[in-house]
Amino acid sequence: MMKPKDSRNAKGRGRIPRRDVLAGLAGMAVTGMAAPFILKNGLSEPAKAAIPFVYPTAPQPPADASVVDVTLTAKFRTRQMLPAPAGLSQIAGYDDKPEMMMIRLKQGQWLRAKLVNQLSEHTSVHWHGIRLPNAMDGVPYMTQPPVQPGENFTYAFRPPDTGTFFFHPHCNTVEQYGRGLVGTLIVEGDEKRPSDADVICAYRDWRLKPDGSFDALMTEKGAATAGTFGQVATMNGQPLPLRREVPANGDTRLRLLNLDLTRILEIGVEGAEAWVIATDGNAIDPVKLDSWKIGPAMRLDLLLRMPRQAGATVRVFNYFSPQPILLAELTAGKTQLDKPPFTPDLLKPANLREPKLDGAQQLPMRLSAASSQSATAPEVKLPDGEVLRIADALCLTPHTFWAINGQAWPAQGHDVLPPPLFKLAKGRSYVFEVANVTPRVHPIHLHGHTFKVLDSDRNTVVPHFADTTLVFPKERLRIAFVADNPGDWMVHCHIIEHQETGMMGFFRVA
Repeated sequence: MMKPKDSRNAKGRGRIPRRDVLAGLAGMAVTGMAAPFILKNGLSEPAKAAIPFVYPTAPQPPADASVVDVTLTAKFRTRQMLPAPAGLSQIAGYDDKPEMMMIRLKQGQWLRAKLVNQLSEHTSVHWHGIRLPNAMDGVPYMTQPPVQPGENFTYAFRPPDTGTFFFHPHCNTVEQYGRGLVGTLIVEGDEKRPSDADVICAYRDWRLKPDGSFDALMTEKGAATAGTFGQVATMNGQPLPLRREVPANGDTRLRLLNLDLTRILEIGVEGAEAWVIATDGNAIDPVKLDSWKIGPAMRLDLLLRMPRQAGATVRVFNYFSPQPILLAELTAGKTQLDKPPFTPDLLKPANLREPKLDGAQQLPMRLSAASSQSATAPEVKLPDGEVLRIADALCLTPHTFWAINGQAWPAQGHDVLPPPLFKLAKGRSYVFEVANVTPRVHPIHLHGHTFKVLDSDRNTVVPHFADTTLVFPKERLRIAFVADNPGDWMVHCHIIEHQETGMMGFFRVA
């Protein structure tokens, strides 16, 4: 368990003291392929000679590049999350502001983010939804060594796509993300004309006891079913509902992010006609909103015209609950804008390659319960006979409940890493038929790629680009994409307890 103080030698959730922690696996800087490496204090000379050490380094922006520099200081801060007499809560975050950290770039700019780890355990940053170089993807033991306490690591990349994204850790995620390590990343430049207001609505729950301390973030019952739900709902890190004043008769863009670890939202709007203009940050032909479900890690951009009358309100609800929950309330300001008739055609088309469906290879992805309810860390035997664990206990959980194509992560019997679920040829189009044979919903996320949701055998689908999609019980959903980003890339359920108890694997593009 991550603690808000230095506990490197504490006997936490199976944690190993740093001197015994195996830190390994980096992306190959030249090819972008992930290749395993091993690093351990006191490693013998024969072992050193036998194992290639390849460290990922951030690419250097060109001399004339526009670079946005940020520092992400991962540490605990105290906040009054619950009303007094509840005590202060120890919240993990990337900066000292009470609201969730938000980064904005303009299209074409580089982001250079220095992660400074002031936690008591190692961490990293995964840039969710960004099609970036493999070495910058932020997955410990897959694309980089973990960033140990007191150390830092710099990420640098130029996002190829505009849109609404976010970032979070990718090891012991249920603890680190669950305690607050998450932020939003907006890449501007997709609008044909400027909107009159741009409002970020990043939703998440917190598992807090009445005294303000954290409740258990993972439970065996929750991990084996629909997840362990939080009790305190927030928007942008603040209590619901989010309230904003925006121009009367103006066009307001709502960027809705479901950053919860478990909860599904069904978004509806009352008081104005709203249109879906982007999914997971990718522009689509506008669709009039009735309601739209977004699971954990999914995003939805809406455009609406505010009422003319000052003081009139527009309300955003979550309908995926016994009673509608008010998420945000927009109030028309005193100044009324003189606008032409409303049209939802705000965004430029997404700059993504259309998969070629004719001749595309069809690949099955079966979401199921795991055949075994236990997990064992993979091991590697060094030339001198020493046996090392390839992943430290921080990244593992004591239970395995879920699997993809019958393979759980981590599964028993693999020497170093589980084999890839799929080996894909760079530049070729693929269709994944995702079959959910479980009684639970799974939001499936692919790293490094954006796919097109094609159709479903149970639900009506508006074809759209995404990086995460909901797959309902007994549903077969088809997605397609061009495997154009070389490397080893994770694929997993974004209900974090499902991810950490088996429903994760990787695919290789070469």
